Amino acid sequence: MERRTNIRWWLLVAVSLGVMLAFSAPYLAFDPDASRVDVSSSAWHYPLLVAHILTALVALATGFAQFSERLRSRKPAAHRYAGRAYVASVFVSGILAFALAAFIADFAKAVSFLTLSALWLFTSWQGYRYARRRRFADHRRWMIRSFGLTLVAVSGRVLMPVLLLLYYALNGFSLPGGREGMVEEALNVNIWAGLVANFILVEWSVLRPAGRSKELS
Repeated sequence: MERRTNIRWWLLVAVSLGVMLAFSAPYLAFDPDASRVDVSSSAWHYPLLVAHILTALVALATGFAQFSERLRSRKPAAHRYAGRAYVASVFVSGILAFALAAFIADFAKAVSFLTLSALWLFTSWQGYRYARRRRFADHRRWMIRSFGLTLVAVSGRVLMPVLLLLYYALNGFSLPGGREGMVEEALNVNIWAGLVANFILVEWSVLRPAGRSKELS
């Protein structure tokens, strides 16, 4: 059982880092022409976008580090530093997301981006607050919720093929807006899809079984 859990964990690490590094790679050149997102004429849009993406990458990497059982048990100081770096990067990236929402043309997508950012900041703050109070069981639950929201950036992209197929099926197996229209429509809802999927996985597949085991012990 433990070996199977480790395999699933490392598979999640590999897929998450692979997806996010592939998405983020064009922004490492700091070239607006290479952006995967349409960039407005504002001088602030692209720098804010790059800063948001890079700090979100830090949150992803340090998030995986802080959930390492080996790191937490053998090097608790390193675990604390990873946790602080995680919370700091979430707060920077989350606050930048509020500014970036002003540049999103589609209302539904902007609202999903704001909702994700608000929940990300709230759950991370709760996790940090409980750690400061040394209520570590509550701290762990809230950090799991926070990291589930961090991974929406991954699940939203992994779910794109499903959303594209759903769009195609719901439109009578036709493409009224062409391929570009189909992709755009899917991108407008992929954050919502990632939020719902991760919420179910975290609350019902991770936290609920853990709480039930605690009650039985």
